This record gives sequence, structure tokens and C-alpha cells, in this order.
Amino acid sequence: MTVFEATPAKGEAPPADAVAPRDSTADAPTSVARLNTTIRDFIARWNVVWVEGEITSWNARGGNVFARLKDTQSDAQISIRIWSSVRARIPADLGIGDHVVAAVKADYFVKAGDFSFTVSSMKHVGLGDQLERLEKLRVQLRQEGLFDASRKKPLPFLPHTIGLITGEKSDAEKDVHRNSELRWPQVRFRTEYAAVQGDRCVPDTLSALAKLDADPDVDVIIIARGGGDPQTLLGFSDERLVRAVAAASTPVVSAIGHENDHPLLDDVADLRASTPTDAAKRVVPDVGEQRALIGQLRSRATTRLTQRISHDILQLEQLRTRPVLRSPDPIIANRAQEIWLQVSRGRDTITRRLDAATRATSELRASLRALSPAATLARGYAIAHLDGGVILRDAADAPAGAALTITVDRGSLAARSEGEIAEAPAGPAGA
Repeated sequence: MTVFEATPAKGEAPPADAVAPRDSTADAPTSVARLNTTIRDFIARWNVVWVEGEITSWNARGGNVFARLKDTQSDAQISIRIWSSVRARIPADLGIGDHVVAAVKADYFVKAGDFSFTVSSMKHVGLGDQLERLEKLRVQLRQEGLFDASRKKPLPFLPHTIGLITGEKSDAEKDVHRNSELRWPQVRFRTEYAAVQGDRCVPDTLSALAKLDADPDVDVIIIARGGGDPQTLLGFSDERLVRAVAAASTPVVSAIGHENDHPLLDDVADLRASTPTDAAKRVVPDVGEQRALIGQLRSRATTRLTQRISHDILQLEQLRTRPVLRSPDPIIANRAQEIWLQVSRGRDTITRRLDAATRATSELRASLRALSPAATLARGYAIAHLDGGVILRDAADAPAGAALTITVDRGSLAARSEGEIAEAPAGPAGA
């Protein structure tokens, strides 16, 4: 605490710190520190004041917020500070343009001479209950997994037809069309108009979403609206609309308001765009960029192909300079001689095997001929057959009068048995 002591010398002006601001004169001025301290002590006696206004700036630094609050009826403004401990207790969606009521206490910084107000509480004007319900709904939907990145559908690279839900003749519609056509002139739209605030906002948007989602030609759907205060954007946090967007089979892009606006639709949509203009840039590729990319890829492909061809030509030239390819005739002649030798050896081997097989066949034929009955007949023998072709082996089997067939070396003849001939008795020994 600064202590001021009046110790002037006799006949001299007192030190500046010793002169109170109310007692200051041209000859005895007060000090800046004494003036600032007097102001601080005076302001410190002020109580907490509830003030209403519109947030015109909002700068977050190190968990604290430094902002400005503007009067709703005039240009009067005040500077406010929200420390991190207080910020944790106030609504998380506060930002520029919000109409708020704040509990503030004046604060004067002696060192810098800055005058501002420290905020101890802040809330939306007329939206407290609604915002509280929305925050509870946000927590519920997040727990159900509707905000999970894993369930969000990817956008097509180049949509053939874009479905657009917006207000009729609105700036949002113009922004989306203009920026999309600048990026890709051939882009097509199917636009369904809907009320973007008020009682008709939710039912109109639900009807338009159902029509566009059922159209097989529509590849992506943009829901666009310009900025507005939180009250006018409440329709885009309606639970029915949020769940319908989550259930849609077509990717949905949310382009509601400005960067600081954050309805529940932003969390459940497959892509959140900060503005309608940003939505057009995110959904439609830039034809100039794509042409440049194609040019780069063509250049890279040409360079790669040229390098590969040059490398292969160099390898081919190296192969052609090798002796085996530079003069291939001796190799061919040597290979031809080897082939001729192999053919000659094969021919000799086959000839020897054929001769051996011929001799073996002749020997087998001679053996077969020696064992054949025909050879026996050729030596003068005959074979007698009874009726039915039975060979006669026992004379008793052909009694007198039995018909016989006699086969000789050439042909057969018919005969009739005269009966068995008795064997002549053997003569005396030595006869």
C-alpha cells in the first residue's frame, strides 16, 4: 500500500506524493500515482452492478477473456474481464453478437491507469432456460454417439447435384451458388426453400430434407442460413431436426450463421462449415486447382516415364556392347555342333536298340514256331478229331464205325474207324 508523507522543507513546495488531488494547484501538483490511487480507492467502494448489453469483442487469452460490452441503445461501451475461474461457470457458447446480462465490478489498475470491469456472472438475455435445455440435449446426444466422427459420412469429391435447403432469395443462397459456380461452373443444384426461423423453420426444413434425401441424383445436402442471434437460430438445435440429419443417408453439411454460431446441427452434421460461403468451398472442388494438380501429375508422370525409358535404353546399350551379343555367330556355331553331336548319338542309340529288338523278335519267332503244332504236322504227323472237334488221344474212344477227321500238314480228310488194333506181341529177346 502506498504511503504518502508530507515532509516539505520550509519555504518549498511540498512533494507531489504529499498533495491530495483535491488540494493540487499549479504550484503544488499531485503525482500520477497519488491521483491513480485516489481513483482506485474511490472506485473500490462501488458495489457489484448488473448491466445489460451486446458483446462486441471477445478475445480469449490463457483461459481468461478480454471483451467489450456495448449499450443496446447507444454507442456507449465498457471493457470487461472474465477470469478463468468465472469463465468455467458461465455459458460456454457466449460470443460476439450475444445479448447478455452481466454482474460486473469496477476495477482501476493504478500502474497502467486502465479502467475496466471484472465479470463475476454472465448469462444470455431471455435465453437462460432454453440454453440450459439445449446443453442438456447436447450432452444426451453426445452420449448416444450422434456426434461421433466414426458415424459421419464422407463427402463426394465432385457432387453431380447439390441439394440446398435455405431461405428463398436469401443471401445464403446467393453465396452458395456464386462461390460454387466460381469454383466449378458445371455444378448443379436442387434447392428446397424453407423458413429459416420461427415456427415454420423445423417442419419446413424436415420436409425439404426428406425430399432431397430421397432423390438419388442428390449427392450432398447443404443446410444454409446467414448469421443471427441465438434466439433466431434455435430451430437448428431442435431435437427432431438433429435426429433426422443423423438418420439421413445422404451426407449433410451444416452452414448456419457465422463462425461463432454453434447450433446442435453443427455437431451432428457430416461436415460443419463456418459460413454458407465456406460450405461452397468445402463441397465443390476448385477447377483451377484440379487442373493445376493434373498438370503437375502429368509432368511427374512424363518425367518418370522419360527417366525409365532413358534408363532402359542405357541398359540395352550396355547389353549390346557385351561380347556375347556383339558377335553371337560363334556361340550359335558351337551350339549347332553340340546339337548335331547329340542327334548323331541319339540316332546310333536308336539304331542299336532296333537291331537288338529285331534279333530278339526273330529268336522268339523261331522258338514259337518250334513249339507250334503246325511244325509237328509238317514233319508228317496227323491229328485225329472226333465229332465236336475233340482230339483223339485214346484208341478206345474211337470204336469201329466212329467218324473221324484227320488233320495233316495241308488240309483235313474224313475217315471212319475200324476199331482198335491189337498190339503185336513182343518177339523173343535177342530176336
